[in-house]
Amino acid sequence: MVVATSILLVAPATAADPLSAVGGDKMAVQAEKLEVDVSGGSAVLTGNVSLSKGDLKVLCPRIDLRFDTSPHITWIKGSGGVSADVRGVHGEAPEVEADLSRQTLELRGGVRLARGNGWLQAEKATIDMATAKVTLTQVKGSVPVPK
Repeated sequence: MVVATSILLVAPATAADPLSAVGGDKMAVQAEKLEVDVSGGSAVLTGNVSLSKGDLKVLCPRIDLRFDTSPHITWIKGSGGVSADVRGVHGEAPEVEADLSRQTLELRGGVRLARGNGWLQAEKATIDMATAKVTLTQVKGSVPVPK
């Protein structure tokens, strides 16, 4: 029998909330298993892990996270094959890491981004969450153009 655990965690409360662009001030997390080290400020979620905040939804087998005493999430790492969707863009990568204090999100290990008929592949994609700028390395792809 699989039992789903569902928790709500608060994203960092700063003047420039790095995740405010995707809506709300809470992050919903669901998993089959949750292990929390309260004194160490860390948690591991395993088994059909789903993380969502506004328009952003991330699915993967495992998420490791760190939090402060508030508890505000400060760092997230998803692994085991990550699927992410935000505002019509679908991304896939072996792993994703978000450093919320630096406001960066990095997909690594062979990234594929798709929207409509367009797609890009890259070894790494770094997203500045404050500016929504994306930097890709070792890129190839197909981008549709009007006729």
